[in-house]
Amino acid sequence: MIHLFQPQVGDEEIAAVREVVDDRWLGLGPRTRALEAAFAEYVGVDPANTVFLNSGTAGLFLALESLDLGPGDEVVLPTLSFVAAANAVMATGARPVFCDVDPYTLNPTAADVGKALGEATRAVVVLHYGGHPGEIREIADLCRDRGVALLEDAACSVASSVDGRRVGSFGDLAMWSFDAMKVMVTGDGGMVHARDPDRAARIRRLAYHGLAHPSGLGHARHADRWWEPQVEEVGRRYVGNDLTAAIGLVQLRRLPELIRRRAEVVALYDRELAGVEGLRLPPAPEPGHESSHYFYWVQTRNRDGLAKYLLENDVYTTFRYAPLHGVELYGAGGDFPAAERAAASTLCLPLHPGLSDDDVRTVARLVRDFVAAGHGGSR
Repeated sequence: MIHLFQPQVGDEEIAAVREVVDDRWLGLGPRTRALEAAFAEYVGVDPANTVFLNSGTAGLFLALESLDLGPGDEVVLPTLSFVAAANAVMATGARPVFCDVDPYTLNPTAADVGKALGEATRAVVVLHYGGHPGEIREIADLCRDRGVALLEDAACSVASSVDGRRVGSFGDLAMWSFDAMKVMVTGDGGMVHARDPDRAARIRRLAYHGLAHPSGLGHARHADRWWEPQVEEVGRRYVGNDLTAAIGLVQLRRLPELIRRRAEVVALYDRELAGVEGLRLPPAPEPGHESSHYFYWVQTRNRDGLAKYLLENDVYTTFRYAPLHGVELYGAGGDFPAAERAAASTLCLPLHPGLSDDDVRTVARLVRDFVAAGHGGSR
């Protein structure tokens, strides 16, 4: 089976985990803080305002909770997004308001976001589809002008940038995901950043039970009766740990090679699928944009037939992400023609550094064969 995603871990990651086990400290500790500092330096943000968590989803929930949203508030997000973003909005009591996307890039434009803004809008959540940054600079300017908080959902775009500036540094808040299917993996894990130091401190507090001071030896050296909890508000337990952070430190060092191989896979797909009638390939990143190459997506009229044919030939594909305005729980509905057109024709092909050139050629040959047999048709 040729898999859609596959984590690239090996001896370096195993050695890093073994060091943690040998140190007998598996929870939140020095490696967690080291990863926060190293990742913040990589992105170009303040490490004091950057928190390693047990998932990217936790980052979405905490980021939106830190905005003190509630009933009557609205949060704008693209309808082609993962359910975690809409769930995080709903958890605050606010209402998700969906916007359309470009049918080719699957990213919202600044105009798409602008049409969805209203008097009750308190925040905007923007996903960088497949690792392509999209109009993030323009959307950030729009949100700033309207006095609306911008949360970058950078789950897919750990290495993406615009004119040398990493995504995640444009908004007021940002989150990244490091789960087993992502570009940089820690098994489960994520990172959240807040530009405002007070908000970042609150996020860190909310991530660990709402405690003003975490219990433990470090706090004991600076306080009497350190075992007595000082709970400032109701929190969760979303913190990361040194086991996953140790993997993350290795993955962050390896990130350039992982991105380089992803780019090679994309370039090979482009060559192998060039000129196939009835098949639209993903757009190249805009000038000055760098992508993490998380997705490689094609568009064709008989998308479902192609997915089934590839699965029958041991190639697993999928479509990310189904339109959220159709989810009854979110009570949205509405007319989003570009997103619906994209959702009916888009298929994500296998893309990860573990693919061999032969794997890529096999997938491409099967796609060509399917279309050549008259199944693809025009878009």
